[in-house]
Parts: sequence; structure tokens; C-alpha cells
Amino acid sequence: MASSRSSSEESRFTVLAASAVGGILAGGILLGFLILPVVQGRQAGIDPWTAICRSLGIAPGTPAAGSPISTAAARPVSRVSWDEGTLRALAGAAGPSPPEAVAQCAACHGDAGIATDPTFPNLAGQSAAAIFKQLHDYRSGARVNEQMSPVAQGLDEADLAALALHFAARSKGTMDATARADRNHPVAELVLRGDPARGIPACNSCHAPGSGGPIETPILTRQNEAYLADQLRRYARGDRGNDIYGRMRGFSAKLTEDEIRRLAAFYAWTE
Repeated sequence: MASSRSSSEESRFTVLAASAVGGILAGGILLGFLILPVVQGRQAGIDPWTAICRSLGIAPGTPAAGSPISTAAARPVSRVSWDEGTLRALAGAAGPSPPEAVAQCAACHGDAGIATDPTFPNLAGQSAAAIFKQLHDYRSGARVNEQMSPVAQGLDEADLAALALHFAARSKGTMDATARADRNHPVAELVLRGDPARGIPACNSCHAPGSGGPIETPILTRQNEAYLADQLRRYARGDRGNDIYGRMRGFSAKLTEDEIRRLAAFYAWTE
């Protein structure tokens, strides 16, 4: 009899314990996924159903705050494809440059590829791939400029390649000089070795002639100082974003204003 009573009491205790645990669990679910989300959602201006769905992970966001609305337009980083046809065209297989387009470009960049205004880039002797990349980005919308975008958008890829070759061949050698190797210059460390502590590689590891950097990387030697400084600032602010993998945006954001000015001056003056 005693054994039977003990077994009955154990069963009753088990039922009570299970009921208590179940009640606590149900209460926690009710509180965490229904009551609190509805209360938080009401304070954030979110309807109860959306708040509950968010708490369950069915809908994105948190029930405690409204989701931010972005009005930013999606913009590609670049749509350039370095396929065999493009590389062949830039190697010299492109047709003749459209005369009207050449005249338009020369109005700002000069007949010989030397810009008439220091805020514009020199094109003479620049890498054909670098010129093509920027023209293509203006055409696709990856890079935007009120003067360049309409010009590039009125041309096809064959015309872009022809223009790139045309200006790359102007005054051949203008931009492929060696930047002065003044190791005492205030930015020589950044140019030649970078700054590993800040995650900045040597500028010359990509931008020096024959450095072996990405094919679209421009040569910087003898480029206009005002243009270089402006582009570094644009990258740093995120105003320009057609750099693959965000390389230049990341590096430029780590530079001080003084370093930007000194780097621009360093590359503008060459031996």
C-alpha cells in the first residue's frame, strides 16, 4: 500500500512539475513573441501582425523600431568585361576614332591629351585599358559626371576602345616616367612602402608603370595635381565608387588631408 501511495504521489508531482514548466514556457512564448512585440510595435508605429511576424523571424526587422527607408539608387561598381574581344581592341585592333568624339574630348583634355584645365585629367600616354575603363563606367552609370556621362553614353564600346587607343598614343611616354625616388619626401613611405599599420599598401605597387597591378589601374606620374587630390577626396567621401572591391575608397578614407595633398603633389612632379 505504501509503495502504491508513493508511486501515485510521484506521478502527481511529475504532472504538476511538467504543468509548471509548460506554463512557464507558454508564458515566456506569449510574453516574448506576442505581448512584448505588440507593445513595442505600437510605440514604434508598427501594426500588431507585422510586429509578431518580426519577433518570429518571419518578417525582416525588429518589432521595436521601424525599418529605415533608403532612397538611394542602386549603381553598379563597373560593368567592364575584360574579354578577348576587348583586350584585342585595346591591343590595337580597334577601328578609327570617331572625329566628333575626339573633338569633344580634346575640348577639355587637349588635342595632345594634355588637359587645358588642371582639374581635368591628362590622357596622353595613359594606359588604354585605364581610359577605356573610365569611359565605359561613364557610359554604364558606374561613374557619373555631368560632362563626361553624356559623351560616353552616346558611344558604343568600339568607339570607347578607339578613343582610349587614340589618347594613350598621344605624346607617347608622357605618363610612364618614373616618379622621383626622393626617400626623404614626406609621403615617400606611402608611395614606396605604404603603411601596414593602417592597412595601406604602397601606391606604387599598383600605380607605377609596369607594376603588375590590375589592368584598369591608371598611371599617376605626371597627372594633374588638382585632379589627383580631388579624386582621392571623392573616394574618401564615397562620392566616387567605381573602384573594384572598394579598394580606393578604403585606402583613401584612411589618408589625412595633408597626405592627400602631398601625394597629389608627389605624383604631379616627376623626374
